[in-house]
Amino acid sequence: MNLLQLVNELHLLVPYNGPNPEITSIENDNRKVKKGSLFICLKGKTVDGHDFANSAVENGASAIIAEKLLDLDVPVIVVKDTYRAMAVLADYYYGQPSHQIQLIGITGTNGKTTTSHLIEKIFSDQKIKTGLIGTMYTKILDEKIETKNTTPESLTLQKTFRKMLDKEVEIAVMEVSSHALDLGRVHGCDFDIAIFTNLSQDHLDHHKTMEDYKHAKGLLFSQLGNVFDANRPKYAILNADDETIDDYKKITAAHLISYGIDQEADIRATNIKLTAKGTEFDVVIGSEKYPISIQLVGKFNIYNTLASIAAALVSKIDMSSIITSLEGIEGVAGRFELVNSGQDFTVIVDYAHTPDSLENVLKTIQQITQKDIYVVVGCGGDRDKTKRPLMAKIACQYGTQPIFTSDNPRSENPEQILKDMEAGVQGEKYFTIVDRKQAIHYAISQAKTGDVVLIAGKGHETYQIIGDTTYDFDDRIVAKEAIEER
Repeated sequence: MNLLQLVNELHLLVPYNGPNPEITSIENDNRKVKKGSLFICLKGKTVDGHDFANSAVENGASAIIAEKLLDLDVPVIVVKDTYRAMAVLADYYYGQPSHQIQLIGITGTNGKTTTSHLIEKIFSDQKIKTGLIGTMYTKILDEKIETKNTTPESLTLQKTFRKMLDKEVEIAVMEVSSHALDLGRVHGCDFDIAIFTNLSQDHLDHHKTMEDYKHAKGLLFSQLGNVFDANRPKYAILNADDETIDDYKKITAAHLISYGIDQEADIRATNIKLTAKGTEFDVVIGSEKYPISIQLVGKFNIYNTLASIAAALVSKIDMSSIITSLEGIEGVAGRFELVNSGQDFTVIVDYAHTPDSLENVLKTIQQITQKDIYVVVGCGGDRDKTKRPLMAKIACQYGTQPIFTSDNPRSENPEQILKDMEAGVQGEKYFTIVDRKQAIHYAISQAKTGDVVLIAGKGHETYQIIGDTTYDFDDRIVAKEAIEER
């Protein structure tokens, strides 16, 4: 593809009519540039890609997309917003792959990862070739690829969709973060189904207010479009028990499907029975009732299950097949994951890192034990500081033995993070152990028969970020070692 073909897609008011080299790749990292690359200069929080344009040319770049004129020996096309331009160019360069795959996007504060895995399993069991993009990894058929962000930049996304299409993937499921929506990372993605899980406090370091946060999530539904296409219908699947549903109904023209427990919904769970080993309930759809028994624990997992059922049903998968798939799922890594090594108490590792998710997990634990609940919890550095006292308050409210510790302190002083947490629980009983490994070992060393130890915040993560260094750290491995030490 040549430069003129690409640049024409930007619809510049002053058309480009300069040199027309062949473009062999699009890159936003000068280190990945090779002969024939189109290099896009992006302004980040700490690094400005314009400063690396000369390096990109030295590495072989044939042209540059920038937000200002640069004195270089290759064509420089100036645009107002290089992020927007990148989304357009990537979509076109890779052949608009999301138009040729059924694309399911999931947004919400909690439940995105579990819901995406449930949906992917249902479709896989139907011998449908699937792809998945999310917090834990990107998955193309059986190949897993490490990811840095829940939702990658638009260039990486379109490149990934192209790879999926080349491997004949039919359906892709992706977590769509509020950051990605706010920053335009999913511009160009042709979603067929958009799912909303819930909205509670998180990421206020980026969005500043809950109203801004709610608006960002809503972009997924407004961007489903305004056209009714009989050959490719669009669906918005919304949680009826979350008050945000009314706002999201107004901003989308897509077909609406609701799910819930407490409020009337198109797909509703009734007759719920929660146990330490799983959950039983009836799925009510119109006049039909379907009993289901899943191996996932907690009310929050009922919502995840209902959302996945909705996505499968509108994709024309029959209910009996859906139930068979869901009942066979043992769990998702780092989501209410049990750590067993022969002990007579329960150890759970969970990704809960927001006030709402921590409360949901602890409420579930209260329902399965009458004994002590140890809560090992911290808050990430360089992130929303306002949730720190809230997390501590919830740990003290629902746990009998709260232990505050580090959780990826990054550039912040971990002791200051703990002080921020302690501000919300003055007068309460709790322990503070800065070192996360020591905190986990302490909780497990103190647990008695029938007690529950919850290690919250990191879930599937296999690292701990302290300062500028990333260390190997897995809550599950540390917990297992602590159990075996006993």
